[in-house]
Amino acid sequence: MRGSIAFLSLLADEGVTHLFGNPGTTELSMMAALPQCPAIDFVLGTQEAAVVAMADGYARASGRLAACNVHVAPGLGNAMGSLYNAMWVGSPLIVTAGQHEIGHGLTEPMLYAPLEPIARPLVKWAIEVTRIADLPRVIRRAAKIALAPPTGPVFLSLPGDVLDDDKDIVLGRSNRVDACNRPADTTINALADRLLVSQQPVIICGHEVSSRRALAPAADLAELIGAAVYQDTIPTAAPFVSTHDCYLGTLTRNQQDVSQRLKEYDLLICLGTDVLRMSTPSDTPPLPQGMPIVQISERSEDLAKNYPTEIAIQANVRETLAALNDAIRARCTPDQAEDAARRVEALKASNWSSQRDALVTSLEARTGRVIEPDVLSLRIVQLLPKDTILVDEGLTSSQAITRLFAYQDAWSYYGLASGGIGFAVAGAIGIRLAVPNRPLVALIGDGSAMYNIQALWTAAHLRLPIVYVIANNGGYRILKQRIRKRYGLEHPVGMDLSAPPIDFAALATSMGVRSQRVTEPDEIAPALRTALAHDGPTLLDVIVNSPN
Repeated sequence: MRGSIAFLSLLADEGVTHLFGNPGTTELSMMAALPQCPAIDFVLGTQEAAVVAMADGYARASGRLAACNVHVAPGLGNAMGSLYNAMWVGSPLIVTAGQHEIGHGLTEPMLYAPLEPIARPLVKWAIEVTRIADLPRVIRRAAKIALAPPTGPVFLSLPGDVLDDDKDIVLGRSNRVDACNRPADTTINALADRLLVSQQPVIICGHEVSSRRALAPAADLAELIGAAVYQDTIPTAAPFVSTHDCYLGTLTRNQQDVSQRLKEYDLLICLGTDVLRMSTPSDTPPLPQGMPIVQISERSEDLAKNYPTEIAIQANVRETLAALNDAIRARCTPDQAEDAARRVEALKASNWSSQRDALVTSLEARTGRVIEPDVLSLRIVQLLPKDTILVDEGLTSSQAITRLFAYQDAWSYYGLASGGIGFAVAGAIGIRLAVPNRPLVALIGDGSAMYNIQALWTAAHLRLPIVYVIANNGGYRILKQRIRKRYGLEHPVGMDLSAPPIDFAALATSMGVRSQRVTEPDEIAPALRTALAHDGPTLLDVIVNSPN
């Protein structure tokens, strides 16, 4: 069997259905083998950052192993920003790169560099395959490592002569680590007792609740102990049903605001998330002094990382919550159950649904001719079918979106994972391929869109029904806000995209995507209706208000 055919056959046997890639000379053997491996669909991206983001989106939405290929050292360099995002969110990816033939690198040919050192800081494992006989062992191990919690990307360097080699090899079988673990009964019982004595508990839910499909047991826990629930400070996924009585919305990354919100509680319960990950520094810590913490996560490095915890559990969130909820039911007294129900009832006056009603009323009163970002978010949400998937990388232009768009289930929402922009345009393609039967809308800032705008070509090539809404404010508004607040500078340098302005509609048209520019509020609804009905991708270039 030729090495390239063995490689593709091994990926297919590991459950990979799509190979996202941008090919080069060192991958020609792989490309020649694709017609002989119909189980793998090759998805062409025109730049490596977009390729990795597509695979990242596919892995996030499917919950399965995804694979992508980039081209030698410059291609891997292009991919690093997207690989950083995949690492932070824990997407199980096999990232490969074609490499020059073994020994040829000694002559330092064009495009050569050792690849594993470049990838290693952002992956769980990196290796170069040096013999065709090792391909089965390497691919099987790579799949196992990528999927073993905490999940994440791995990297393989594939020299051209290994892919071209032809030998009798045994492909072996897939290996998986069963990590659907929960703590011992003694730990579960101690945790249940601790939660039941809390008089005012608060839960923060993170992306592991979504990726492990644990929204239902998280809601059960909130009801059982009468806890308020927040989403963590970086809304990466949908970790809780928005319309639940206990849900209060997303915590901000304003440390003083978070401290003020949390000081009324006597116990912080973190499910599948780091504790209060922030952005810019502040003299005010986000955690009220002396607040006790209970934390459950698969990521050992996130447990008790920045703040001491009373109880820290490294385990599967869904399995742990199922056992914990049973223990609470068995131990809960009638008085405790009554207190919990009373706390849940009290939350209704200020929960997400109540806040949303007030926000909608306020936004509906705005009748100006200029499109305000929050009004754009409202108009989008009002027209979306109930089962819509929302991809959000609008930054300042989508600040209201999580207060308006209701998470229905774990597939409802995909946001910015690491803070590194550029995921959404390409990531939406992977998400759409993984979940083909639901509408998908991506709300993206103009600055973010330019990082992977070339991915529009792939969306058009595959005729994927994706609605891209570009909130075009002509600059890096988040930076303008921060430089004004920190340094008092009203006219900063290097933060405008207006001279000349970027015509996103023209860019989209040039890549085969139906497009329309929207400049007035009344144009939003008809444009979005038409876009949702289109059987391919559409881009709406929406000119939004950009106050200095």
